[in-house]
Amino acid sequence: MSAYLHGFGAHVPPRVVTNAELAARLDRTPEWIEGASGIRERRWADAETSVADLAVAAAEDCLARAGVNASALGMVMVASGSGSRGFPGPAAEVAARLGLSTAPAIDVPMASAGSLFGLALAMRLADSVQASGGDILVIGAEKMSALIEASPLDANTAILFGDGAGAALVSARPHSTAGAWRLVDAAIHTDGQFREELRWSPGGALAMNGLSVILQASRKIPAAISEVLARQGVAAGEVAAFLLHQANLNLLARVAKTLGVGPEKVFTNVERYGNTSSASMLIAAAEWAAARPAPGPGPIVFAAFGAGFHWGAVLAAPD
Repeated sequence: MSAYLHGFGAHVPPRVVTNAELAARLDRTPEWIEGASGIRERRWADAETSVADLAVAAAEDCLARAGVNASALGMVMVASGSGSRGFPGPAAEVAARLGLSTAPAIDVPMASAGSLFGLALAMRLADSVQASGGDILVIGAEKMSALIEASPLDANTAILFGDGAGAALVSARPHSTAGAWRLVDAAIHTDGQFREELRWSPGGALAMNGLSVILQASRKIPAAISEVLARQGVAAGEVAAFLLHQANLNLLARVAKTLGVGPEKVFTNVERYGNTSSASMLIAAAEWAAARPAPGPGPIVFAAFGAGFHWGAVLAAPD
C-alpha cells in the first residue's frame, strides 16, 4: 500500500463574527466566550452560500496548490455533518462542478471526525483508485452557522462553531521531488453508546452534552495518537506537528499535556475560525503547510473526535 499527500487547500467565508457580536445576542461578555472556548472570532457564510460552495472553493485551492487538474481525480470524498437534509449529499454536486462525470463521489456524513475518516479511507484506497486512473480528493466542508441559527441561540453551542472547508489530495503516485509526506498508519474507531451526547437532525436544535464530549475527547484523541505512534515505534516528542480537529483551545491544551509534548507542537487556529467541525482539521493542515512548504525533521499526526462518537488518528512521515 502506497499513499502520499500531494497538497492541502482551504476556504473560509469573508464574514467575521466576533465574540462581541455573539455576546450581545447571548447576554454574555466577550471575555466569557473567550475564556470558555479560546475562540475570539469565527466565520459565518451568508444565506446563499451552500456547503457545496464552500467545498468547491477548498477543492480548487487544494488542486491549485498541488498543481493538479481536476481531470486527474479518480475519486472525491466530501465529509460534512451539516451538508445534507436529504439526498443526494453535496459530493455529487461538488464532483459535477469540478468537471467530473464518472469518478465516484462519496459523502461521509460525519461531524467533526469526517475528514479524518476520509483521510484514513483514502490512504487505504489510493492504490486501487490510482489503478483505475486518478487521485483522491478528500474535502471537509461545514456550514455550522445554519444549524446554530435555525433555533434560538444556545450559549453552550453558538459560541463554538464556524463555517469553512478544507481539502487534501491523496495519491498512490510518488512525488517527483523530495520532501513529500507519505501516509504511514491510521487508527479509526466508533463507540455508538455515546451517540446521543452530540447530535443534530433537520428541524431540531444542535444538542451537546459538553462535559461528556470534552471528557471522552480528551481521553480518546491521545489514545488514538498513541496507538499509531506505538505501532510505528515513534515517540510523541519526535512528531513535528499535531494537526488536530479544532474543537476548542482547552481540549487542544489537554491533548498536548496528555501526550507530554509542548503546546507549540499542537497547531491551533481555533481562536480565529472557531470549531468548523469536519472542515477544521484540513483547514489547520492547509494553514500549517502553507507556512512550512518543506517537511520538517519528524512525522506529523492528524487526529479528530466527533459525534457518534467517532475518533482516530493518521500518521504521515517525510518520504
